[in-house]
Amino acid sequence: MSEDTAENTAENIAATPETEAPDASRAFNLDTVEHAATTPDTELPWAELGLKQDEFARIGQILGRRPTAAELAMYSVMWSEHCSYKSSKIHLRQFGDKVTDAMKEHLLVGIGENAGVVDIGDGWAVTFKVESHNHPSFVEPYQGAATGVGGIVRDIISMGARPVAVMDPLRFGAIDHPDTARLVHGIVAGIGGYGNSLGLPNIGGELVFDPVYQGNPLVNALAVGVLRHEDIRLANASGKGNKVVLFGARTGGDGIGGASVLASESFEGSGKPAKRPAVQVGDPFAEKVLIECCLELFAGGVVEGIQDLGAAGISCATSELASNGDGGMHVELTDVLLRDPSLTPGEILMSESQERMMAVVAPENVAAFEAIMGRWAVEYSWLGEVTDTGRLVIEWDGEVIVDVDPRTVAHEGPVYDRPQARPDWQDATQADRFTGSAADTDRPAGAALGDAVVALMSSPNLCSPDWVTDQYDRYVQGNTALAMPDDAGVVRVDEGTGLGVAIATDANGRYAYLDPYEGARLALAESYRNVATTGARPLAVTDCLNFGSPEDPAVMWQFVQAVSGLSDACRDLGVPVTGGNVSLYNQTGGVPIHPTPVVGVLGVFDDVARRTPSGWREDGQAIYLLGSTRDELDGSAWADLQGHLGGRPPVVDLAAEKTLGEILINASRDGMVDAAHDLSTGGLAAALAEACLRYDVGARVGLDEAAERDGVDVFTLLFSESQGRALVAVPRSEEVRFTDMCTARGYPAIRIGVVDSVGTGTEDAPAPSLDVQGHFTVPLARLREAWSATLPAHFA
Repeated sequence: MSEDTAENTAENIAATPETEAPDASRAFNLDTVEHAATTPDTELPWAELGLKQDEFARIGQILGRRPTAAELAMYSVMWSEHCSYKSSKIHLRQFGDKVTDAMKEHLLVGIGENAGVVDIGDGWAVTFKVESHNHPSFVEPYQGAATGVGGIVRDIISMGARPVAVMDPLRFGAIDHPDTARLVHGIVAGIGGYGNSLGLPNIGGELVFDPVYQGNPLVNALAVGVLRHEDIRLANASGKGNKVVLFGARTGGDGIGGASVLASESFEGSGKPAKRPAVQVGDPFAEKVLIECCLELFAGGVVEGIQDLGAAGISCATSELASNGDGGMHVELTDVLLRDPSLTPGEILMSESQERMMAVVAPENVAAFEAIMGRWAVEYSWLGEVTDTGRLVIEWDGEVIVDVDPRTVAHEGPVYDRPQARPDWQDATQADRFTGSAADTDRPAGAALGDAVVALMSSPNLCSPDWVTDQYDRYVQGNTALAMPDDAGVVRVDEGTGLGVAIATDANGRYAYLDPYEGARLALAESYRNVATTGARPLAVTDCLNFGSPEDPAVMWQFVQAVSGLSDACRDLGVPVTGGNVSLYNQTGGVPIHPTPVVGVLGVFDDVARRTPSGWREDGQAIYLLGSTRDELDGSAWADLQGHLGGRPPVVDLAAEKTLGEILINASRDGMVDAAHDLSTGGLAAALAEACLRYDVGARVGLDEAAERDGVDVFTLLFSESQGRALVAVPRSEEVRFTDMCTARGYPAIRIGVVDSVGTGTEDAPAPSLDVQGHFTVPLARLREAWSATLPAHFA
């Protein structure tokens, strides 16, 4: 969508009765603070801007008068659900309350800043964060997804870091729904178009299809950046007399109220928002220049504080910088460089135009700042200065149109303890177990198991993601060590030492629907396990909590349960939440999405050369199954294939997950394993298939002994999604050392087979296959054909 189209088709949600007059600009000029004080009965469109009546009344109490049109615009976007977290903040405090001193060991910057920062050793730090761009991506898939990437990258820049990678957890509706193709094509193209143009590798994420996301696709974007400890920057405006500058792209009408308003209400039954603000339009090449420009500013020590402009635009940047600093700022809004000169002050304050930053610069550094802007050909405008008044004062053409305590805008907005109630359907749903007998078609046995594995691997949520991921550059910059389809993405940070990080994101909305507390714990356990399988030591967490309307007590109960589950699990595993995002109102026509707490875990490598891929390559290596299997098919991928969703999700034992993680990390570091793959969605069947398909190397396995040991049949061993399990390929020379390590830790480990060589298809060298002895043999060619065909069949 072009910029002009965005501006012309979007409803001007910032319009007031004054702006509809023939001389709108002059009318706005008249709505000064002085004018507001003498015209208390002037009607303002607070409801159209998303405010509740009591919230509007509270603004008047705070100011001691009615707000001006510009002040109303600021409060409306900053008090939106997306910006203020007014329905969630009292529950999010658990993440801080449950952090132990040991969890803070590597934490340099925690919750409350643009992104968390973690110490990874040798003076290096990593900043990472995941956020949502769900609603804008439904309205305008390409630009919504592209600007989601751009926004999260600017959060990373604002911490003083160089962005080095992105990831994208995605969820769409039914794969065969007519509207899904529109969303998939637009969103994937937007992510690839923006990220590829920035030169950032896309190293992983998720791809899920489920009818529950039909009217509310989830587009979560994660970015990672690296920096030295001394380079950390924080968002605050301190130092009386320091200058405030806006730089980057010009301000336009393409993002007025975009994410801040769209993400703060449900869609109507038609799938359309009740208010349609303009979705932001991104320019990745402008952002690429902005990255380099900011890094030079940081290297030269030119800026005292910096803030990216995302949701709520200038309203957010000015109020948050002032609130976090000395508490005062004076700004002349008419100095903002505009793409559209007809914009009113309120629209300028609300605009979420992309590729913009705001900085605080000491007077002695003004010339150096301007020189750097000139070298990079970046436009800038000096807007004002830091004061010691404790007030944020904004003028328009010399007249005061905003005079507020910035804390009341940025940090002291409404706080709701909304009603919550366990859904009345929860008990019946949990009682509806997946209990088919071995004789039933939904639990096949014998040779039919092979067909079942092929069906599982060709299903939308387990098929090859290559059609999507091939549109992303995974290896640009030359520091990607692992990427999709491996369990986690791995990036080298320091070429000299090989120091690097691994990142994984995970969530299972089906699990969280069955039990939101356990679903959140399971999401963390899977992401933690995925990082550990690569050999990285998990250090920290970021999360994106996607839920329906907080005004629905059942949804609010789900949210609180998930936050409690995740915060408890982080404490048990010893990994702190460093920041993240809450996305509410993901529902259409009163039907919410499944609770979807996306959890990202970051781990560290001393040397990425020791990373462990998810597939095996060496003929004759022993294949071990770690962990125990129970009959836990509720919420599983196999149950999904049968159209069933009920029962309880698998039980997660976080102490066992921690022990498993230690085994995987030590085995990788000490060269005891050459491949490792976690068991999660699809269970052992999916792990075996994916480990074979990774490098087209087969396996010969025997499962009867493992099934007998765990008291389950072979079908259950293959398709159960019991937690705390992993597959590893162990060189013959390391078997004794590896099994001794497992025994010493009391962790179940059983040899289930061997890696088969790559064959030529001749009698002497049969083509590679997945051979489950005594049950079935599936040629990898057949498996790959089914696995690879699903997405192209629907979208190519």
